Amino acid sequence: MSLHVFLYGAGVSSTLDSPPVLTLDASARTVPRRRTRFLALPEARWALLATAAFLSALPLHFADAPGWTYGPLYAIAYLAGGWEPALEGLRALRGKTLDVDLLMIVAALGAAAIGQVLDGALLIVIFATSGALEALATARTADSVRGLLDLAPATATRVTADGEESVPVNRLSVGDELLIRPGERIGADGRVLDGTSEADQATITGEPLPVLKTPGDEVFAGTLNGTGALRVRVERDPADSVIARIVTLVEEASRTKAPTQLFIEKIEQRYAVGVVAATLTVFAVPLAFGADLTGALLRAMTFMIVASPCAVVLATMPPLLSAIATAGRHGVLVKSALAMERLGEIDTAALDKTGTLTEGAPEVTAVHPATGSGLDEAALLALAASAEHPSEHPLARAIVAAARARDLRLAPARDFTAKPGHGVTATVDGRFVTVGRPDSGLDAEADTDADADAGTGTGTRMDRDTDVEGGTVVRVERDGALVGTLVLADRPRADAAETAAGLTALTGISPVLLTGDNPRAAAQVATATGITDVRASLLPEDKVTAVRELQRAGRKVLFVGDGVNDAPALAAAHAGVAMGRAGSDLALETADAVVVRDELAAIPAVVRLSRAARRLVVQNLLVAGTFITVLVLWDLLGHLPLPLGVAGHEGSTVLVGLNGLRLLRESAWRRPDEGRPRAQ
Repeated sequence: MSLHVFLYGAGVSSTLDSPPVLTLDASARTVPRRRTRFLALPEARWALLATAAFLSALPLHFADAPGWTYGPLYAIAYLAGGWEPALEGLRALRGKTLDVDLLMIVAALGAAAIGQVLDGALLIVIFATSGALEALATARTADSVRGLLDLAPATATRVTADGEESVPVNRLSVGDELLIRPGERIGADGRVLDGTSEADQATITGEPLPVLKTPGDEVFAGTLNGTGALRVRVERDPADSVIARIVTLVEEASRTKAPTQLFIEKIEQRYAVGVVAATLTVFAVPLAFGADLTGALLRAMTFMIVASPCAVVLATMPPLLSAIATAGRHGVLVKSALAMERLGEIDTAALDKTGTLTEGAPEVTAVHPATGSGLDEAALLALAASAEHPSEHPLARAIVAAARARDLRLAPARDFTAKPGHGVTATVDGRFVTVGRPDSGLDAEADTDADADAGTGTGTRMDRDTDVEGGTVVRVERDGALVGTLVLADRPRADAAETAAGLTALTGISPVLLTGDNPRAAAQVATATGITDVRASLLPEDKVTAVRELQRAGRKVLFVGDGVNDAPALAAAHAGVAMGRAGSDLALETADAVVVRDELAAIPAVVRLSRAARRLVVQNLLVAGTFITVLVLWDLLGHLPLPLGVAGHEGSTVLVGLNGLRLLRESAWRRPDEGRPRAQ
């Protein structure tokens, strides 16, 4: 464990100590994904034992019980929490390096040697707990990266001259032809040769609706085929698929996420060597000038205690941990103190669209009966919902949900059929009803007339998928005649505009919208939320590129997303926040923080909270540093009594701890202008 972990406690180590070996081997993927349990880690079990022993000894110690009642408990705390860092410190010493692991163990043993057993045990417990939390974070990161490959199927159906054969996906080659049956996951990145279907590729592009796939269209490994059959030619080696590249990107970004760690390690070496050298000097010099052994040892141990970074640790952690607790009460899970600190450092925000700025699911936003159809909005919606009721398509479910929300009666649908990419047909109350996308075979004049009759008012030919309302247009026909259109869209969240404005106020610049969705849908959401920088049709690697471009320009980027496709950008950003309700497992594991209640406005709130915590950290470090400097100088230049040294050391710790706990107050979460009258 390094000084980085010691200073930041629960800080997530951004480097996988043993990066997982990721392959597309089918046998490896038959094992169900398991999340590492906290107590499955030996570091966690030792830390728990040390903490339990320490907490058991504490009341006995303060109650002035006989030493034999709590002494063995302190001994257990020392052994359980200290043996591993002591071993690591000795190994480092054999490698001719000196780290804080060994220094803290020596400080704890030195404190015990002069009777300050409690101080030493507290240092040991803090140390052990920090190591356990880092081990858990590292293990969970590895779990989530391995689990990503579960999206890709283990086998694929390859078409050969003799027919069909099922083969492991790792045996596929560029040029192979695959048969993708309805409901199957696509086994490799490729291009459609024959067939029509729809693919749910939200895991790759973040698009909320299935995408029509016809000959010539690209498909991605791991995405889910709809109701049609496809023949696909493999165009990428499975090891180079988009899913595999997401894994690689997450690993690479994780390894480079903490660029300050090398600097901290240099500080650790200098600090450790300096304190050890100073302690030996404080012991040896008085002894050489005739001081008695006990007095010289007492002075040296006093120096070791007052020079201990325990006060600095507690000066740093209470504000950050208090901020984490306050954020948790308001539905934001910040994974570590380091993550909380990073959130306050951001000066640029980048936001995903689908499921982040928007609700992530289509809903009916407009109902336009055609002139002369004899239907009003309710009747048109009921007719469409009756025909769509047997369908499982997301658009169909949205139409049915809209009808039920209005308590409309749905008539039984007979002779139901669904045609991928076009829509459904059914017989409703004896009339032949068609509900689907606008027919691209209609001529421009017919489409223009249909627009006018449907009340869209576009005056132009309807787009195959969307109109100027920024949604998906669904055409409703009865007995071959147009009776109206429905418009469905993925609406922005109610607090999306407020969130964008809040982030703009905090960073000084408008957020950037990064989405895999089409430019028109992205532009609509950007307009509704006040965002001016829009980048659409992005694959996961494109989002990472955009984030890294901003960071190369000197910006510290906060990325907010929810899908598997957002995980690489979440890992690459200075700080990442995932939306919790519909967030993928990988996004939730990769992000530094998770908005559990899906309240988007909590993001600027937690950034403000982080900045308040960082201000308190600076205050506390100044206080702790002042106390340590004064006490060390007193011990070196004068005679600092041991009880006074301990009182000063512990007093500074209590002072900065109480200061940090200010962020537990409810007012710490509110905006600066909340609770005050607004200007009229």
